[in-house]
Amino acid sequence: MPWPFAHLWESALTFAQAVAASAPQHKGLWESVYRTARISEALVAEAAALGRGFRLLVISEDWCGDAANTVPVLARWAEMTTNVALRMVRRDEQLDLMDAYLTGSSRSIPVVIVCTEAMEELGHWGPRPSELQAWVMERKRSGAGPELYPEVRRWYAKDKGESTLREVLVVMGEPIAGSR
Repeated sequence: MPWPFAHLWESALTFAQAVAASAPQHKGLWESVYRTARISEALVAEAAALGRGFRLLVISEDWCGDAANTVPVLARWAEMTTNVALRMVRRDEQLDLMDAYLTGSSRSIPVVIVCTEAMEELGHWGPRPSELQAWVMERKRSGAGPELYPEVRRWYAKDKGESTLREVLVVMGEPIAGSR
C-alpha cells in the first residue's frame, strides 16, 4: 500500500534546490558539510546490497543545526548510491506530514522517511543519531540549555555522519509494513 504522503515526492526539493533556496546565514554550513562529507565505499556497498531502490524524504528547515550536520551527508551518500534517491520538504510548509512524525510532542527535525521505490514506507529516522539524542535529552533533563550546542556540533564533526548513515541503513533493511 503506498505511503499516505507519496504525492509529496514529485514536488519535494532536491538537496541542491533546498540549499539554493536557503537563507544566506545558513547556506554556508550546509555547503561546508556537504563539501567535506566523505562516505566510505562500505556504506555505499551496504545500501546496494539491500537489493532494492529507496526514496528518502527528509523533513527539514535550513536553520536547523542537526539537519545541517546530517542531511548534507545523507545527500552525498544518496548521490554515490545508485539505489537511493533523496528529496526534501520544509517542515513549516508541511505540518500535516511533520505532525505524523513527532518526537514525543515536538516537531523535531530532521526526519528521514524511508520508502521503497513504490513509495511504501519502511520507517523513519531522526532527529539525531540515537547516541547523541540520548546524551542531549539527559543533559536537558539536568537543566542544560543552548550551551549544549557547541558540544553537539563537535560530536557531529567527530562522527562525520557515520552514525546517521548506519541508522538509516537499519531502517532501509526493514521489511515492508504488512509483509511481516
